[in-house]
Amino acid sequence: MADNAKRHPPIKVLVVEDSPSVREFLVYLFASDQEIQVIGTACNGEEALAAVKDKKPDVITMDLHMPKMDGCTATRAIMESFPTPIVVVTGSPSSDTMATTTNALEAGALAVIKRPVGIGHPDHAATARELIQTVKLMSEVKVVKRWAQRKTPVAGGNKPVPPEHATLVRDMRLVAIGSSTGGPLVLQQILSKLPKNFHAPIIVVQHIAQGFTEGFAQWLQESSGFPVSVAADGELLQPGHAYVAPNGFQTTVDIYGRIALHNSGPENGHQPSVSCLFRSVAAAFGPGAVGILLTGMGKDGAAELGLMKSRGAVTFAQDKESALVHGMPGEAIALGAASYVLPPDKIAEMLTNLANQAGQWRISHETHNEQA
Repeated sequence: MADNAKRHPPIKVLVVEDSPSVREFLVYLFASDQEIQVIGTACNGEEALAAVKDKKPDVITMDLHMPKMDGCTATRAIMESFPTPIVVVTGSPSSDTMATTTNALEAGALAVIKRPVGIGHPDHAATARELIQTVKLMSEVKVVKRWAQRKTPVAGGNKPVPPEHATLVRDMRLVAIGSSTGGPLVLQQILSKLPKNFHAPIIVVQHIAQGFTEGFAQWLQESSGFPVSVAADGELLQPGHAYVAPNGFQTTVDIYGRIALHNSGPENGHQPSVSCLFRSVAAAFGPGAVGILLTGMGKDGAAELGLMKSRGAVTFAQDKESALVHGMPGEAIALGAASYVLPPDKIAEMLTNLANQAGQWRISHETHNEQA
């Protein structure tokens, strides 16, 4: 009896999927876990909207391509009227699927995951476990209404004060960013606010479903206006360009600004991991780097942001008020790893400010050398 009293109510899940066989498969998978209860199913967006209003699920798994109302439209409508954590569950990625997926993230979906493979496949247990774990994690996220009201900028905001250790980034050579759940929109917000003459290269580890990196990088470039590509092994970092670490590899950089990809296995449950990238940046760039840890679950990159800071880098963690999930940045803040705790728009302003200072230092330094 005591054990039963301690149990939490099961997580109520609504499965939205137009294929009867896939819908039945997902229901079967969730039924295998006592902490999850499927309270309903829907075969299109219109049915999903009605079910959300009536059944009030804790989490929704959402298909993308459905008749009458697709997953993106349904996600936007749900986040406007009945904000609920939404996990997009999709099949093998195609160019069309990847574009739709990024639209779903923009509409308010929290995570994207590939549909688990069938029973009998050697990866069935692992992929089923990943879906179940994702649903459990997303059930803990508090979501708010979107689209009905857009936040307006606060008038009279002060320009960021130049950081006291600006001299340590007088030759800002690299910006390294780590993000997870909720990260795509935050990255888009930051990159879109950077000036066209932003001189430092940017390298990003974004936790995202296998097979979606290419589509994510393409969407990020198109939506932000900042040059973005998927990082390639042996590629040299170029100024004013952002590189997204590919799935399935740990991504590092060396002192020459060359990218290396390693299939060395997951760290903190991720490959690529933010921790692996930040360690290499700390070693290779030291005070010439800037580190940023954005929204996400867990602690990937938190300790290593502190390592970057100890090597002289300026470091940022996203603040709790603006982070969809404050796990990663919150862990970094608790460790004292962040020089600054700011919302995304202020982080972008600070990056611009640091870049301008670095440019001014180079000009004055070069002029001084010429006169000498």
